[in-house]
Amino acid sequence: MAIRKWLVGLICVMITTKHAYVSTSAASAMYVLGDSSVDCGDNTPLDAFIPKNISQFPCNGSDATLLPHLIAKKMGLPYTTPFYSQNGSIPEIQQGINFGSAEATILYPGSSNYQSLNQQLRQAFETLQLLQLQLGQETATNFIRSSVFYLSFGKDDFLDYFLRNSSETGFKYNGQNFTQILVHQMMNAIRSLYASNVRKIVCAGVLPLGCTPHLMSSSSSKGCFDEANMLVLEFNTRLQQNIAAINAELRDAHIIFCDVYRAIMEFINNPKAYGIEDVKNACCGLGGGGGCLSTNMACGKASTHIWWDFNNPTPAVNSLLADSTWSGRPVSSICSPITLQQLLA
Repeated sequence: MAIRKWLVGLICVMITTKHAYVSTSAASAMYVLGDSSVDCGDNTPLDAFIPKNISQFPCNGSDATLLPHLIAKKMGLPYTTPFYSQNGSIPEIQQGINFGSAEATILYPGSSNYQSLNQQLRQAFETLQLLQLQLGQETATNFIRSSVFYLSFGKDDFLDYFLRNSSETGFKYNGQNFTQILVHQMMNAIRSLYASNVRKIVCAGVLPLGCTPHLMSSSSSKGCFDEANMLVLEFNTRLQQNIAAINAELRDAHIIFCDVYRAIMEFINNPKAYGIEDVKNACCGLGGGGGCLSTNMACGKASTHIWWDFNNPTPAVNSLLADSTWSGRPVSSICSPITLQQLLA
């Protein structure tokens, strides 16, 4: 219902829109779909947002410190406006939209507060249809094909799986079936985007959740929660393999997998090389005991930590990830088959 109301309002605005935004980048725009790795928690149709798996301040209070927004900046693209904060004008839509919502899942969420992959896809497809209506088929197709779509899902599905094993998800699937279903849904999303003329897609893998302060508290050892990391690694590997296969099939598409897991494990295993001092504790919050309820709780120097709160990396780590996905430095070959810089070459 909320989406239909937005569409009616947007069509009214579009009728009077005469001027379109023109990007100076090699990409027309970036469109973002995902979970708390792409949204701080304010992109929701509801006034009250009560987090389950994240903090009140999961990303130092600003979406601009998150990986896709840092990548957009490297691409020469403007900040992507949250879907529920946009004014509905065509120029703003052409600057890019963030459909992502904190705690979004690949599978259907257990609460209406949080949006699934399919719900975000619906919003994206409706937006693309509106671009076609306003710009015309040919212009819209060219614009969409030169835009970058960034997908980052799976983290909250795994958190649900491990932290609420008494839930429907925990009982319904074993680990192997669970990863197969998640990857299958992600590949369906990629094919659906391709069918809507999207040709540049970036898929981020899931970070090593077993090494987050949240899940480390569930480990019987003093180290990372190996069971969680093994399942996440299986998901990432399956997703990367399926993306390689679909690239061979869809020759006019560029679909890139970025291995966030491997990069963060590099930072954890060799912290001094990256100016990191603390690989276990959250800068803000109580690790396994609670999230970041106020930025006043934060440590004095977040750049020396891997983790900002109990599930999310610090802005400094996101910056290292952005550099690595863009140019292959400081961590090489985390994006395949090409870097994001090569995507725009």
